[in-house]
Amino acid sequence: MKIANLFQPLALIALTALTTLAYSILPSPAQAADEIDKIKATGKVRIAVFSDKVPFGYVDENGLNQGYDVYLARRIGQDLMGDEKKVEFILVEAASRIEILQAGKADIVLANFTVTPERAKQIDFAKPYMKVALGVASPKGEPIIDVTQLKGKKLIINKGSTADTYFTKNYPEVKLLKFDQNSEAFNALYDGRGVALAHDNTLLFAWTNKNTDFITGIKFMGGLDTIAPAVKKGQPKLLKWLNDEIIKLTAEGFFIKDYETTLKPTYGDTVDPKSILLEIGELK
Repeated sequence: MKIANLFQPLALIALTALTTLAYSILPSPAQAADEIDKIKATGKVRIAVFSDKVPFGYVDENGLNQGYDVYLARRIGQDLMGDEKKVEFILVEAASRIEILQAGKADIVLANFTVTPERAKQIDFAKPYMKVALGVASPKGEPIIDVTQLKGKKLIINKGSTADTYFTKNYPEVKLLKFDQNSEAFNALYDGRGVALAHDNTLLFAWTNKNTDFITGIKFMGGLDTIAPAVKKGQPKLLKWLNDEIIKLTAEGFFIKDYETTLKPTYGDTVDPKSILLEIGELK
């Protein structure tokens, strides 16, 4: 009896420890809740977009969000929340897109986000909705048509962009002049603070069409990439919903309508939509 009595407190301690451990491992009711239900419970879906990347994501003269990504964001709001007005636009810069997801400040990023292996280690990408490559814009009078012309010269880029990663890795001899905002970068090119500017070719086509003293001298470099919605890791139901949504919208021709509404007024006939838009068979 004395031996049994001796082990009773030990057994109670062990049981208490196991119970505590079990509660710490099991998700709380809030953690276990469906992430989509949690978004709906707030009455809005927070979608991060650019404020100064015409014609993809920008704020117009009336203070309204506009552009290709914004057009998609409103449709997501309609299909997810039942009302496109239930989208809260979060303005973001290229370098802060991952951080804003990880910090829980946005539910989805649609800020012209190029899919890369490095980024996919930190956040999850849904199926893509656009194709893109890098390009280089420069003054017509001093055109840059080959990357070798950039050796030892200043190239303007955005911090945290694919151009930043690409040139840092592959062309260390090029001097990079980095800016946070797109507007700052293009102003620097316009003022002659760099010999050229590297960015997504889809953006450069639009900008040089409007600013006719400049050309996109290098139209394609670094391989063809895709642009996709992004979510915080550990959001499987939201990710699946987005994948299904992209497939549905592609099949119904939504992105053709998006292109016609937001991009063609800028591109005119200078860009082939097939070079930008994805077909069902290309969704991976």
